Amino acid sequence: MKNKLALKLLDKPYLLWSVLFTVAPLFMVGYYALTDKSGAFSFASFAQIPEYFSTILLSILYGLAATVICIVLGYPFAYFLSKHTERTQRTIVLLVMLPMWMNFLIRTYSLMTILGDTGVINSLLTFLHIKNVHMINTSGAVILGMVYNFLPYMILPIYSVLSKIDNSLIEAARDLGSNRTTTFKRVILPLSVPGLLSGITMVFVPCVSTFYITQKLGGGQIVLIGDVIESQFQSANNYNLGAALSFILMILIFICLGVVNHFDDGKEGDGGVVI
Repeated sequence: MKNKLALKLLDKPYLLWSVLFTVAPLFMVGYYALTDKSGAFSFASFAQIPEYFSTILLSILYGLAATVICIVLGYPFAYFLSKHTERTQRTIVLLVMLPMWMNFLIRTYSLMTILGDTGVINSLLTFLHIKNVHMINTSGAVILGMVYNFLPYMILPIYSVLSKIDNSLIEAARDLGSNRTTTFKRVILPLSVPGLLSGITMVFVPCVSTFYITQKLGGGQIVLIGDVIESQFQSANNYNLGAALSFILMILIFICLGVVNHFDDGKEGDGGVVI
């Protein structure tokens, strides 16, 4: 009886945490989104949403661009990492995680130092008598900042799945006459789909909602939905519009998660093999 009671009490701190810091904030967002400044029920804030459709679309495009780049860079890295010895894997994984131990703001500021007009790269170009390149406050700098900050979140889930693939499946494919390309296409890639989808979710969602990267690396010239929401709460003091935009952003994120879960359905565990 005491053991059963103890087990029931184990999840109570998590439930309390979820209510205070997840459920309650969601209710607060819903309240402000559905009221006006006087507290009366109103859809006025949602009526202003169409004015920001282009900003929302731009945010999605930037998020997609950063996610695709992370896939292109992260998947091959995770694949070759999974082929090394366990000792080498532990060392490289530690190096991948090391930037994540530093504060997000510090990482972004360091990128500003590197990309600035008088930064590390341009100083090197000047030393080599090569014309300087303007990189800061551009779209490329913003996307690079997203990739730099969120690439580990793509590498680690993919590596986790690839490292657990049963080598006997690969050997069986080789014995049946598959070359490296066919083995990768029909065995390794399908089995790695759960990790790939997890990586896409963990990169795309923060990229769409980010605002600090665009402010520092975009110089305020590139405005995404996260910047608009932040300005409504911080400078405009329009909590109602900020909450309405946050509500729309949450819906977009839930749609993204729903699409990912749809493709991930039935692929948990060992995954599947395409014959």
